[in-house]
Amino acid sequence: MDILDHILAAAPLVFSPSVMLAMLFGTAVGIAVGALPGLSATLGIAVLIPLTFSMTPLVALGMIAGIYNGAMYGGSIPAILLRIPGTPAAIATVFDGHEMAKQGKARLALDISLVSSSIGSAVSAVALLLLAPPLAAIALQFSPAAYFWLALFGLTTISVLLSASLVKGFLSACFGLLLGMVGIDSLTGAERFTFGTLELLSGINIIVLLTGLYAIPPAIDLMLGPNAVGAKGLSLGAGGGIRWRRLIPVWVRSSVIGLFIGLIPALGGNVAALIAWNEQRRVTKNKALYGKGAPDGLAAPECANNADTAATLIPALTLGVPGNAVAAVILGALLVHGLRPGPELFRDNADTVYGFMLTMLITSGLMFVVGKLGARAFVNVLRVPPLLLGPMIIAITTVGTYAVHNSMFEVWMMLGFGMIGFGMEKLSIPTAPAVLAVILGPMAEESFRRALLISGGEFGYFFQSPISLTIIALIAVTLLAPVWTRIRARKRVEPME
Repeated sequence: MDILDHILAAAPLVFSPSVMLAMLFGTAVGIAVGALPGLSATLGIAVLIPLTFSMTPLVALGMIAGIYNGAMYGGSIPAILLRIPGTPAAIATVFDGHEMAKQGKARLALDISLVSSSIGSAVSAVALLLLAPPLAAIALQFSPAAYFWLALFGLTTISVLLSASLVKGFLSACFGLLLGMVGIDSLTGAERFTFGTLELLSGINIIVLLTGLYAIPPAIDLMLGPNAVGAKGLSLGAGGGIRWRRLIPVWVRSSVIGLFIGLIPALGGNVAALIAWNEQRRVTKNKALYGKGAPDGLAAPECANNADTAATLIPALTLGVPGNAVAAVILGALLVHGLRPGPELFRDNADTVYGFMLTMLITSGLMFVVGKLGARAFVNVLRVPPLLLGPMIIAITTVGTYAVHNSMFEVWMMLGFGMIGFGMEKLSIPTAPAVLAVILGPMAEESFRRALLISGGEFGYFFQSPISLTIIALIAVTLLAPVWTRIRARKRVEPME
């Protein structure tokens, strides 16, 4: 009853004209930020914070909530229309979203993305409102050993399921692991693979890598001629033609995945989206349709990466532990306005914190309204000639990459990764395992070394927890599934011979 009382007390504050206007403005800005390759919700919120000094805390937090939710959906727009994920969380959206656009279903793909994103955000906000303390307690049960196995499970599933060739999948993952080692060792402080370059001390920025691998190759394709993968010849299509009811199981499953991933620090919407896409592909009977324009394959990652948004704030608000970079920036915004994250936040500033959680729910609805009204403008990008669109994409990504740290070094690095991504694409080597490995590799290494320190070098520590044993079993199933499939295929062929 206390939670309900706090929600009812905060509701009049949230529905005041100033907060509603701030949420609407933030949502529109968030969608625009997410739609620009190279930019992210983290950057959008970080730029906004200095502008909120003169605002009341709830007005500022309402605007931040709008940017957060809007950017997560906005990243799907270039992913669907141009095969360029606007944000890291939109990586998996490319797989089926752009294929639908190529089939003349661009408007339908945007509709599925919008509805799925709104549902995921709403589910996540409700979880934040009602389940913050107990869900944060679940995340605390993960030991360093469990984090190591979880990171290994993520790497394994993506490498195995996302590539027709196991060798190419693991090759891509190894490339990402190597990039993830660049920078300062978090435990010893030693420099690794920096080659005396100051810009590499902080490691490879995920935005730089993502923009290079995913934005530059299609831009090059657009400029190569009539066989380019891009906008020329694509039909906008209609917005209907799907039974929304059949997507309900997809939304339920993906929302649960997004909530769970959101509770675990250092993972985030990109991991949630990839795991949700893999899980949806695993449970379906028509696996061959995925990656070729399956509506389920678009709905799953979009719902999961948005279900992750408010969930990442659960440990941030209740424990003061940010789950990802966006949550860390939001914690900074709270501190700027005199709000200290932790249990005392719910006790001393209940109206504000519950109001903020309500704004996360309301902006999920505003995102649907703004996205629906702007859909007609979004799809007009398909009318731009490919020979003009390619240079425009490179220009936008260059500006976006430079804006992250005002570094020309990162711009050149982004272009270098672009050439590598173009080569990987021509060799049919998937790039998603590399991106995920950059995220999960440092987490796996740090958790592995921390677990060894805790256990005094005893490897048995990695097999003690029920959570660890469960994840190990999932890894084994993932690795053995392709082997079992090949054995069965051979047995079917042998009698025919």
